[in-house]
Amino acid sequence: MEVDEENVPSNTASESAIGPSSDVSVNAATPPHPIQPIIPPPVIPLSAPVPPMAPIPTIPPPSIVPPIAPIPAPPVVRPLAPLPPRPPPIRPPVAQNGGVGSEDSDSDNDDAGGRVNQGAGEYEISEESRLVRERQEKAMQELMMKRRAAALAVPTNDMAVRARLRRLGEPITLFGEREMERRDRLRMIMAKLDADGQLEKLMKAHEDEETVATAGKDGDEEEIQYPFYTEGPKSLRDARIDIAKYSLVRAALRLQRARRRKDDPDEDVDAEMDWALKQAANLSLEFSEIGDDRPLSGCSFSRDGKSLATCSLTGAAKLWSMPKVIKSCTLKGHTERATDVAYSPVHNHLATASADRTAKYWNDQGSLLKTFEGHIDRLARIAFHPSGKYLGTASFDKTWRLWDVETGEELLLQEGHSRSVYGLAFHQDGSLAASCGLDALARVWDLRTGRSILALEGHVKPVLGICFSPNGYHLATGGEDNTCRIWDLRKKKSMYTIPAHSNLISQVKFEPQEGYFLVTASYDMTAKVWSARDFKPVKTLSGHEAKVTSVDVLGDGSYIATVSHDRTIKLWSTNMSSEQTMDVD
Repeated sequence: MEVDEENVPSNTASESAIGPSSDVSVNAATPPHPIQPIIPPPVIPLSAPVPPMAPIPTIPPPSIVPPIAPIPAPPVVRPLAPLPPRPPPIRPPVAQNGGVGSEDSDSDNDDAGGRVNQGAGEYEISEESRLVRERQEKAMQELMMKRRAAALAVPTNDMAVRARLRRLGEPITLFGEREMERRDRLRMIMAKLDADGQLEKLMKAHEDEETVATAGKDGDEEEIQYPFYTEGPKSLRDARIDIAKYSLVRAALRLQRARRRKDDPDEDVDAEMDWALKQAANLSLEFSEIGDDRPLSGCSFSRDGKSLATCSLTGAAKLWSMPKVIKSCTLKGHTERATDVAYSPVHNHLATASADRTAKYWNDQGSLLKTFEGHIDRLARIAFHPSGKYLGTASFDKTWRLWDVETGEELLLQEGHSRSVYGLAFHQDGSLAASCGLDALARVWDLRTGRSILALEGHVKPVLGICFSPNGYHLATGGEDNTCRIWDLRKKKSMYTIPAHSNLISQVKFEPQEGYFLVTASYDMTAKVWSARDFKPVKTLSGHEAKVTSVDVLGDGSYIATVSHDRTIKLWSTNMSSEQTMDVD
């Protein structure tokens, strides 16, 4: 029993070490076998203070034991993609984590395609792998080509690029190719030649040839300098002399009359203009007649005002007696639609233009006198020179031409527009011609020298109508930007911009005697009259049911004719009696 009592503290200490949560006693946990002899510790009397016992080392519970870092497994070596000239590496064993290698390895692709010749240690590359490798090689070649091209010196001037392409035997331009695209093409061509080792040799030979040619050319130019001009026939020279003589007389008469009107106290220009504008404000529809089976495209009064000519898309032109608008004659000869008609200013002969690329000259009886052939595209507008000896034609081949009416010979082929030429007009003196076209540009030409003396820029869309004023220094143009511009030839700039219509302006005409008012025709189904003093609206001629394609004004301003796509001819009159008319010389 003493031994049991002496062992109680140790058991108690063990229980305290295990933890307070244990409810089982020591005696109950001790097995029922004989107790082994244990050397008892020295007995300490109870009266003496019990010294603290040294702590008995105990093993901590498993939950407190810190985990030991596992030994890292050796890294798994991934197989490399087999190169074509070398045998593929031996496939390593399967990884311990259950994986079967990387998806990027070519060995999987080879397994998919199948392996052959395993005894020789070779793999069969699948078709998919071969295509992938070919694409990679091609991409690498293109990349290297681009790097090589980026290192080459390529000219930045487009003319130099074209010259270099020409020297290399390549097309200087392709369809729809721009400057930067052309330069990139030259760069790639030079890079390809450089890769083939041919660039230096080829460029050296071409540069040597160019140096020799340039040296010889410079030597010739230093000796003789020739001015640039296009030599024309003798008939053109004679025509220029004739036009100069004619225009000098006409200009002198015009200036003399202007001085007289200015200095004579009995001449009241403002009163005359007021009367003319009042007459224009009284314009009203007098006759309306069906002109043809198809839309009408042009109209023109004869110089005596007794006849009116019209043309249509059927290709035929018709003559109508005035003022009742009764058909008197039909002119048939064109194989395509007729685009314009014009009466001669000196006699009752007329000319027609057509999309069949010809112009025809007729008499008032309907007989064909001349056919003018030479344009390579359809014609637009035509006009007679004030002398009546020459005919001007505008065409979609980007040129306008001057013809001799008597002989039918082409005197002048004039270029200058970058796009189709649509309208043409002659100055009252006969010295100047004006052309307009789809390049939104109007040009003034000196017929005596052949030079372009003015380029009138202002319209933002194609210019379709053009006309000189009888005063000699105003020019009117109308176009697809719905505006009519008045140009002052003395100041060489636009004087007025009239927002005339809500649709494009098809034609403009000044009153031919004094230029007191201006008439514009438009695709908004109306024609409008404008004052030449301040270019304010005077009258709107409404009545057509479709686009108004052409307009003409009689010499004294008493009649205005309009034709339209509604196939009708409309004659507008001032409705004034003969007693109210005023003689204007």
